[in-house]
Amino acid sequence: MSWSEPGGESWDEPQDPGPQLEATRWPMSPTGLCPRERRLWFEQLYDDVCMLRNRYRLSVRSGWWEDQIQIETLAALAAWVERYDSGEWDDPPGKLGLLYDLERVGALLRDGKERFDSERDRPAFARHLIEIGCEPPPVRPHDGSG
Repeated sequence: MSWSEPGGESWDEPQDPGPQLEATRWPMSPTGLCPRERRLWFEQLYDDVCMLRNRYRLSVRSGWWEDQIQIETLAALAAWVERYDSGEWDDPPGKLGLLYDLERVGALLRDGKERFDSERDRPAFARHLIEIGCEPPPVRPHDGSG
């Protein structure tokens, strides 16, 4: 997961991060992040999990966001894939190692009752973020148009 928004910036308008922030990454765990950053961290991971599930046919289970092992596994896999996708790493044997390790990663994701469904599970995910103290995005005032 790449760092995309430094503290104090608007939620709505992305700022040009400049070259110094492009090399900075989200930590592998949300521990120690402020509530707003923790929310952004989990939102990015949710998007990454959807991509990983579809791309690699991972058997992600509903409620993965409540299991620390699954959170760390998925965050690590997302970071690993991002380094190859960005071109930062150009190591064909390493990429094959990633693909071979998908079976072992899948074993860490077995816990859970139902298969993860991004649309059905989104409200439960949002409730969980509130329960763990993540700061929700600001409410936009209705401007009367539309």
